[in-house]
Amino acid sequence: MLDATRPLPRPAPPAARPGPGPAPRRAPRGVAVAVAVLAALGVHLTWQLFVATARGQRVDDLAFDGARHGQGTLWVVAEPVLAVVSNTFVLAGIGVAVLLALVRRRWVLALQVTALIVGANVTTQVLKHWVYDRPELLDGWVGLNALPSGHTTVAASIAAALLLAAPRGWRPLVAVAGSAWAAATGLSTLVGQWHRPSEVVAALLVVLAWGAAACALTPASSLDRPRSPGDRMATPGSKVVAGLLLLGSAAAAGVAAVALGDLTSGSQKVPLDGDVTAYAGGVCGVLAVTALVFAVLLLLRQASARPAR
Repeated sequence: MLDATRPLPRPAPPAARPGPGPAPRRAPRGVAVAVAVLAALGVHLTWQLFVATARGQRVDDLAFDGARHGQGTLWVVAEPVLAVVSNTFVLAGIGVAVLLALVRRRWVLALQVTALIVGANVTTQVLKHWVYDRPELLDGWVGLNALPSGHTTVAASIAAALLLAAPRGWRPLVAVAGSAWAAATGLSTLVGQWHRPSEVVAALLVVLAWGAAACALTPASSLDRPRSPGDRMATPGSKVVAGLLLLGSAAAAGVAAVALGDLTSGSQKVPLDGDVTAYAGGVCGVLAVTALVFAVLLLLRQASARPAR
């Protein structure tokens, strides 16, 4: 017989249902879409200004000729930088970025960084060989179109992919290292007279377009996760690094504007040191765009990878 004095066991409470997972923030996605569109327009505008006009070709070719000054000394440094870029280097870059994403268990992000590298480099080759041409607007044969630069696209796209795949706290450092590597590769193509400044700038903008598009499509599975409950995941270092990159970009852009101002004023008379001035302006222009691209990608990645709650 049952003991009437013993209380009956209480039923177990129902298991709590798991709440909804973190959701992406909408505002950073919208900004990333706008940046991707502006970068794509920037590629075309670069071609329109420096390739499709006689004045632009004149300035670009002056910078190309100016690379002869000190080329022997600088090529000692530039040649090893360019020698690294190869098909093997591209595959290795994809492998490292994918592995970094997989270690962090960001499965979709692994596909995104692959798409970024492959898409940027395919876009560069399509634009260079099938979309853009180089009209003969100056005296003499100007050669085939070389915009955008393939070597610069390879280096910048791998750096951008590593920036997207890196953990949140490491991204400022990756942005600085990536911008330095991309700038070194782009400037090395100028030293070796493989490319003109506009071709390097266009390549950087192609990478920015693809990187911003990847940030705009950040899924919930690729969001950063707080280390502890209530962690706001603040990254003040990212704002500092991005701010310094933007300041450097503005300073370099100012020097480039001053250097190229006289050459684009419409005067047909070229000063004796015009090629040196154009070369210096082109170098500063490449540095300005490189710093701008990686500052923007750093800010976009940090904002788009931060969950809404």
